[in-house]
Amino acid sequence: MDATALFKFSSGLYVVSAADGERVGACLVNTGLQVTSAPLQVSVTVNKENYTCGVIRDAGHFSLAVVDESADMLFVGRFGFRTSADFDKFDGIESAVSATGDPYPTEHACSYVACRVVQTVDVGTHLTFVGEVVDAGNLSDVAPMTYAYYHGTLKGKTPPKASSFVPGQG
Repeated sequence: MDATALFKFSSGLYVVSAADGERVGACLVNTGLQVTSAPLQVSVTVNKENYTCGVIRDAGHFSLAVVDESADMLFVGRFGFRTSADFDKFDGIESAVSATGDPYPTEHACSYVACRVVQTVDVGTHLTFVGEVVDAGNLSDVAPMTYAYYHGTLKGKTPPKASSFVPGQG
């Protein structure tokens, strides 16, 4: 089997974030997806070992910001290759707080949604959170960054905790 065939699935890059009253977690994922239109729901899948996963689980809500093509590797690295356990990912960048109380970046993001978790599905190494959208907005007209753009143009790598990680591949 050639698991790299899944690299051709079309997806974007997103910053998922949550605040549970004591902690703030944020990470970069490629697993944001609109699930239904009525009610308006999206899902996001996060590695169980990721600090942000626990914050979302405990908070019961999250924000999902669509990363745009203006993002550079410093921005990607901030959210994708560091842990919120010991690093404030929002320090020094433009951000706002959603209707659910979750921070989200306003720079390098073209839109966001704020969601209340309505279902959590255990999918092995990850949890999938299905959220009902309670607020949403557009932030810029810059094109959303696709995972293909991230790999091809920015030459980004897939970290081991990503749902699309394949050992030995980019």
